[in-house]
Amino acid sequence: MKKVHLKLLKILNSMSKSSRSDHNLEPAKVEFDRWIAKANEIDDLKVLEVGSRNVTGHIGHKSFPKATEYVGMDVLPGENVDIVGDAHALSSLVPNNHFDVVYSVAVFEHLMFPWKAAMEINRVLKPGGYVFTITHPAWPEHEMPWDFWRFPKNAFRGLFNPITGFELLASDEGLGMRPIALTTDPAMQDMYKHKLNGVVFSVARKTGPYDKSKLKWDLVPGDVSEDMYPSPKQ
Repeated sequence: MKKVHLKLLKILNSMSKSSRSDHNLEPAKVEFDRWIAKANEIDDLKVLEVGSRNVTGHIGHKSFPKATEYVGMDVLPGENVDIVGDAHALSSLVPNNHFDVVYSVAVFEHLMFPWKAAMEINRVLKPGGYVFTITHPAWPEHEMPWDFWRFPKNAFRGLFNPITGFELLASDEGLGMRPIALTTDPAMQDMYKHKLNGVVFSVARKTGPYDKSKLKWDLVPGDVSEDMYPSPKQ
């Protein structure tokens, strides 16, 4: 039965291809690209990419051709990585109040404590600097066991706000898809009517240091977990 179910889903997936929109024309992508272009207008642009290792073919450096300084940081060594370290301890790895842009793609879902990462990003950005984040509001588990979170667009209000030292400028979702129920649970039967999105972006600007009287988080992943982000399969 499971094989038949998967075969039917594969047929439906194939039939829907002709009606799919061009992802390059999606409003969320167009808007995010506009912010990237705005960042490239900054004089003496300094960019830090968190999670810079080439895993899927995406090279963040190419998004900032006018950068005079680009630093690629990742938890594992690899192509496009200048510094190996943990985003939860970012301010101990790079200069503070130094970067115009901190950029990440498909990283925040793998951060055990993303609020701590937001605090660390605040430390390394210049006042007025931008944090550009792309992650997933809905996506299958991946890079297990180091996959923790999903972020609808409103989630960034909790990460980038006046208390954390930011003004949230934009957030939106794209790469639409629809869920299919695999159980007879009544609450699941109409799931196909609802749209999910595979990608979400946010843009926030540093307005000042985060409020240390209200925010304190000394834990790092190693304090509560003995495993880590999985190494690439050989």
